[in-house]
Amino acid sequence: MNLSPANWELFAAYLAVCRCNSLSAAARQLGLSQPTVRRQIEALESLVGAALFTRSPSGLTPIAGHSALMAQAQSMEAAAMAFARLASGAADDVAGSVRLSCSRVYGVEILPPILADLHQHWPALEVELVPTNDVSNLLRRDADIAVRLTPPRQEALIARKVAPMRVGFYAAPSLAARLDGMDYTALAATGLMIGQDRDDSLSTGLRQLGLAPPQRTVFRCDDDLAQLAAIRHGIGFGICQVVIGDRSGLVRLLPNLTPTYDAWVLMHEDQRRLARTRTVFDALVAGLA
Repeated sequence: MNLSPANWELFAAYLAVCRCNSLSAAARQLGLSQPTVRRQIEALESLVGAALFTRSPSGLTPIAGHSALMAQAQSMEAAAMAFARLASGAADDVAGSVRLSCSRVYGVEILPPILADLHQHWPALEVELVPTNDVSNLLRRDADIAVRLTPPRQEALIARKVAPMRVGFYAAPSLAARLDGMDYTALAATGLMIGQDRDDSLSTGLRQLGLAPPQRTVFRCDDDLAQLAAIRHGIGFGICQVVIGDRSGLVRLLPNLTPTYDAWVLMHEDQRRLARTRTVFDALVAGLA
């Protein structure tokens, strides 16, 4: 089997189809056209001399034993990404781009002061911020650094635990005056809580605290920033980070109820060889400490 540099894109197409279970979804992930991805899969099958997928009206299904094949392809992908990380830019220069992934609330409400200070000290740095509530895969270089509320599960990651995220119930001052003195049961019965639409993580979190989710809500949305905006404008009361609520002039309800969640700053171990990534990583650890 002749593995020229051009063949690497064939394995990328193979992985994308395995992960997406369709040519069209794989094409969107890769930023290619569907016919291009189809040709790449056909070229790879011709290269290895065997079919890698079974075709059906519902799409492509990996052949039996594909888990071992996919593991090998993922190892190739990780090696290629490690090469790209080490080769991109001068290792000792605090200059160039660093891709940072975090939740949308962190990206809008928590990290900007830290990034502003970082830019003031290192103006040649360019931070590519990826605000998403999805978990970015650092091994695939979805990001160079990630701020997460879940402990690291991937190998080869450097992790630093930072200040935990503390959340509480908050309301705008005008609404808080009407809710003053109520316990959680009374607050939930008002129907004025900000809830979620299709996501059930809020209900699950309330039950874990021994609290019954409200039967009625005044506003529903799965976007954390939209929920925060609704709280600030007095539409209803809801949950937000304590640091955000306190500095926004919101009024804390139920001050003795403060759920706390661990927070982490993560990067791939290869990234510590790059001065620019180490600099951003250290600034985030210090700023979030």
